[in-house]
Amino acid sequence: MDYNFMLKRTIINTLEGTKTIQIPEWNETYHSRHGILQEAQHVFISNGLEKVNVPVISILEMGFGTGLNALLTLYEALEKSMKISYYTLEKYPLIMDEINQLQYGSILNSEKTEEYYRLLHEAEWGVNTHLCENFSIIKYQTDFKNLKDLPISNINLVYYDAFGARVQPELWEVNIFKSIYDTMTSGGLLTTYSSKGSARRAMQSVGFEVEKLIGPKGKREMVNAWKR
Repeated sequence: MDYNFMLKRTIINTLEGTKTIQIPEWNETYHSRHGILQEAQHVFISNGLEKVNVPVISILEMGFGTGLNALLTLYEALEKSMKISYYTLEKYPLIMDEINQLQYGSILNSEKTEEYYRLLHEAEWGVNTHLCENFSIIKYQTDFKNLKDLPISNINLVYYDAFGARVQPELWEVNIFKSIYDTMTSGGLLTTYSSKGSARRAMQSVGFEVEKLIGPKGKREMVNAWKR
């Protein structure tokens, strides 16, 4: 069912003072109500990007959403001279009015943040776009179930940032994790905010080695899943 064609999206403030998107009918938000930066930094940067030690990193993000994870990753690439190829899937992209209301162009202490954030969202779907010397991105406007049909392979790191299993359980099932596992290199890492038991078991059933970690503010636990 194409939920997002039916469900309203609104902009709300987090306790951090930043903004995120809420789907009122689901009582679900794109980011933690405690704050977008602390969650993204803890789950995807500190417990994701910083744990991958290869000279050129290929990242797959499942759920482009607001583009925050891509923006933070781009800045890590710039600050630490990392070479990153970024792939991401998003079935229902935000519209420009929503993007402008979020005001993410002002959240990092850099004069180029607004420009990079705009370029991330303006990048043409399905086209490899180089935003700077260290970072390129290919966005696919498609359902997660179509990952197996896309030209994506040799992934070192996966950001799994789908809506929670409470509202979209089909995104946390074995077939999705099998498709992801098959795109990854040996030693690759999947990181996600969710530590739900059924999701962990689905990951383990396709071969992931799963470990629970301390979660971001407002969540007791999160998960790293390794392809050994």
